[in-house]
Order: sequence, then structure tokens, then C-alpha cells
Amino acid sequence: MAKITDLDLDSFRSTVSDGGTVIVDFWATWCGPCRQFAPVFEAASEEHEDVTFAKVDIDENPELASLANVSSVPTLMAFRDGILLHQSAGALPKAQFEQLLEAVGNVDMDEVKAQVAAAETGN
Repeated sequence: MAKITDLDLDSFRSTVSDGGTVIVDFWATWCGPCRQFAPVFEAASEEHEDVTFAKVDIDENPELASLANVSSVPTLMAFRDGILLHQSAGALPKAQFEQLLEAVGNVDMDEVKAQVAAAETGN
């Protein structure tokens, strides 16, 4: 059974910073590609129990969509340990979405955190 969390402005930050991998789908009910991608997203949520899958309806959460710089839907964002690792617009076929999930899962987060720390200190 699909386990997908609906996010709003209040729950977005706490969800993506909780730790672990979080995939967020920004979508809209009127968006054809969003409706095409929905079954792929739902199937992945059933197969990857170690990943948090979440959706943001941009019509119900325009402020969040604006803050996240979402200009077209669907837009996918992938976070690990609160760090945005991927953002892309457009519906992905199942195979490409699986590749994205695998790539995000294989990122060396110690290296990413070191790069973020270096960028924040200006080194």
C-alpha cells in the first residue's frame, strides 16, 4: 500500500530535515503529466519503504511552491539528511525514477556535508 505524505508549508521543513531520504513531488490536479506520473510515484513508495514519499499540491500551497522555486509541475525534489540533492521538472518514466532513487541513495553524505560546511565558511 502506498505511503505518501501530503505536505504543506508547516510540515515541509520538518519532513525534509527529519533525516533519511525524502522525495517530494510538487503537482497539481489539472496537470496531465502529474496524473501520468502519480502511479509511478505510488508504486515506488510501496517498493522503497526506507524512503519518505511526499506530495505538495501547488494550488493548495502556492507559498510553499514559490519558496521552493517551483515554476512548472510536476517538479521532483530529493533530499537526504535535510540537504537538497536533486530537483527536476517533468514526469519521469519508471526506469528513470528508479535510477534517480538509486543515485540519491548512493550519495556519500559525509562528502556532501563537508562540501556544504566548506561553502558556508567560504573555504
